[in-house]
Amino acid sequence: MLRRLNATEYLVPLREGGSLPAVMRADDGQTYVIKFRGAGQGPKALIAELLSGEIARKLGFNMPELIFLNLDPVIGRSEPDAEIQDLLQASAGLNLGMTFVEHAVAFNLPAMPKTDSKFASELVWLDAFVTNVDRTPRNVNMLVADGTTWLIDHGASLYFHHNWGDVQKQAESKFQPVRDHVLLPMANELEAADKHFRPQLTAAFFEALVAEIPDAWLALDERFASADENRQAYLAYFRHRLEKSYIFIEEANRARSSLL
Repeated sequence: MLRRLNATEYLVPLREGGSLPAVMRADDGQTYVIKFRGAGQGPKALIAELLSGEIARKLGFNMPELIFLNLDPVIGRSEPDAEIQDLLQASAGLNLGMTFVEHAVAFNLPAMPKTDSKFASELVWLDAFVTNVDRTPRNVNMLVADGTTWLIDHGASLYFHHNWGDVQKQAESKFQPVRDHVLLPMANELEAADKHFRPQLTAAFFEALVAEIPDAWLALDERFASADENRQAYLAYFRHRLEKSYIFIEEANRARSSLL
């Protein structure tokens, strides 16, 4: 279960993020990068961040700790920037945070030691599974600190939930954007990654995962009669996508072969 903390201080905006995330201090004394529910992408970006991030952690990738951060809008009253003040006011309640990775630099493939095909294949498999369009050379969303590679920023994944349709059809997406994945050229062990990962993503794991989504983040989707019904739709999506993983593996292999 994610820890629940209270925000105590707004420190600095991270203006390179389109949703204007920020570094804030919580009541445990630690600093966190906060994604706000009142940002333009709304709570669904936080849901994607939560679900995809915890799937990545389950599969053994290095992920900063994710937390729920309760925000009292009074924190924004002394903020001189009107845009930030409006954002804080609109984000009262639960937001999502991740541990701030100290002394980190952006992952730069040409400058890094040789990336092995196992890591590349496993990361391509993960991003294809959660339909993450944001792992391209232009925007790798990986940090390196003290030799450790950290995955960050999964808010653009699971894009199907912005326009719910046939869940089974959505889950069978080939995920053609995989062609732009920064590590696709090295991902020649996708079948091995699939064999390694599938047993770890159990029904019990997915049930516990979707139970973590706060009701307040789900209440805005009028397609569903209740938050639990919405959770069940996510659960059905994940189960079916895992069952049909060969579809996105075939697409990734096809895209990779076109690059060689």
